[in-house]
Amino acid sequence: MKGIKSFVGVVIFVFAFAIGAEARQKKNPPPPPPPAVEHSSAGNPNARNFSEFVKVGNMIYLAGKLGTDSTGKLAAGGIGPETKQTLENIKATLEKNGSSMDNVVKCTVMLADMKEWGDMNVVYNTFFKKERLPARSAFGTSGLALNGRVEIECMATLK
Repeated sequence: MKGIKSFVGVVIFVFAFAIGAEARQKKNPPPPPPPAVEHSSAGNPNARNFSEFVKVGNMIYLAGKLGTDSTGKLAAGGIGPETKQTLENIKATLEKNGSSMDNVVKCTVMLADMKEWGDMNVVYNTFFKKERLPARSAFGTSGLALNGRVEIECMATLK
């Protein structure tokens, strides 16, 4: 009889331990897998030494864009036309990759001359709804690629 009681005691102990382990597992589920990362340069043998964009999870990060047309020339006319073309380039890249200007959450604006901030801002504001303005930083530089007046990079959520 004593052996049976010991055996029953061991069975109860093992059963209780298993239930406790299951409860601990439910309390601490394994972490989710890391989000997939997509680099635009991965499928582009002609990519420069950077990716035009990188997608991570539900975010898209755009490299800095200049106000160049399809031939690679800067828009003529100074800061206003360059800003417009820069933002058109950003808009096209976002829309081609599952996002939009409404999904932009942060922009960084680099200016060749901070005195042009006001003129850039007039054009910049036409691309965003007042109630959906992204966070933004702006700073002056000692020069931009192609002698541009403005370069803008941004981050957006995917649709």
